[in-house]
Amino acid sequence: MKRRLYAKFLGGYLIFFILGFLVIALFSARLTEEFLIHTNGEQLYTEASILAETCSSPYSGRDLDLSAAAPRIEAVAAYLGASAWLMNRQGQIIFDTSGLDTGKVIEQFNPADVGHSPYIIGNFYDHFREDVISVYAPVSGNYSIYGYVLLHLPVARALSLRDSILNVIYITGLIFFALSMILLLVFHRIVYRPLRKITAAANQFADGHLEYRCPLHSEDEMGYLARTLNFMAGELSKMEEYQRKFISNVSHDFRSPLTTIKGYLEAMIDGTIPPPLHEKYMKLVITETERLTKLTQNTLALQSLESRGTYLELSNFDINQIVKNTAAAFEGACLPKRITFDLTFSSRSLMVRADLSKIQQVLYNLIDNAIKFSHNGSVIWLETSERYDKVFVSVRDTGIGIPKESQQKIWERFYKTDLSRGKDKKGTGLGLSIVKEILQAHAQTIDIISTVGVGTEFIFTLQKPEESRRSLS
Repeated sequence: MKRRLYAKFLGGYLIFFILGFLVIALFSARLTEEFLIHTNGEQLYTEASILAETCSSPYSGRDLDLSAAAPRIEAVAAYLGASAWLMNRQGQIIFDTSGLDTGKVIEQFNPADVGHSPYIIGNFYDHFREDVISVYAPVSGNYSIYGYVLLHLPVARALSLRDSILNVIYITGLIFFALSMILLLVFHRIVYRPLRKITAAANQFADGHLEYRCPLHSEDEMGYLARTLNFMAGELSKMEEYQRKFISNVSHDFRSPLTTIKGYLEAMIDGTIPPPLHEKYMKLVITETERLTKLTQNTLALQSLESRGTYLELSNFDINQIVKNTAAAFEGACLPKRITFDLTFSSRSLMVRADLSKIQQVLYNLIDNAIKFSHNGSVIWLETSERYDKVFVSVRDTGIGIPKESQQKIWERFYKTDLSRGKDKKGTGLGLSIVKEILQAHAQTIDIISTVGVGTEFIFTLQKPEESRRSLS
């Protein structure tokens, strides 16, 4: 991966960190300013209203009485850090806590300028050199307004707490992003490191080291992927071993008859075998040639069956009739060993849906095996029955049987049990493999029941036609 995925994730995290910090900085600064200005404006307006009420209560004439209100105004102004004025209706400042503006007239003063807001922000009609938060409350009496109490707080003073608040926000944000580094560590541990191990394992498999195993044992998706890769490598290793064994077996099975043919022909040419015996040995050569032909045909049949998308010519036919015809074809092979067939059918006809020629080959191979390994004068039982939507076909003999430890191996190509080697001189070891492949192509099953010295029974299933299944349901 050359750390590209990790670099991308880290780059994404850094971009998230920078953008997040900028968003926090910009929005936090603005929201903090708005909050402080609004809070101070509300507080100033509340204090101005209380001071105006203080001035209104003792009012008894036209002039504002400062004897009671001035100390309180000065105290509130000092507490808030603001400038406090007492102004008459004409806009003349009659009292200023700073003492600098007493007597001045604010000609542009208009109480309606504040609008619906309790405060205004600016230089208050060009009176201040800096922006201030200004609030004013009317001093009234006898249902008339005689003046105003004004409070002016510099915006800079109102925002004095902004930097402290922002520092807290920034520090909290940095702590948050520092803690979010845990996500990076989690990604490195549960995604990046396992992915590197899986990549290393895939490279090992690609280089042909199928014995390698990915050292990842977690129970999450990564662990499942690693186990899948290990299983795939194991199956590929088995397939590679199987291919080597297959080639070895094919070579052996081809070499044996070829050696025999070569030996007989050379012996006839150099005179070792006299002319009167040539016919006898030519028949042996023909027999070995037929064995080679059968081996080649079976190998090609297996290759065809294993190819993806095996084509089946499905049709409806009577399996009972196919069993009868196939058994009749072995009459010549049964006579020398005095073997007879016992056919048992659950009904006069039993329809199935399958590839007729391939099912004939299945029956041929199974009956051929039964004859090879049956004793002289024995009986081979052929039986068909039905259950629900399946048809069961059985081929049973009383021959030498198959050892239990070999019953799962008989489906392998070229496999022969130790008991069968002496009796099956001409067999290729591919018959049962072909049977298995044909039935798997039909999505059907085959089972074996066998006991050494007692006999063997093969039972396979076939699908009934659609109309038969509908009638049963």
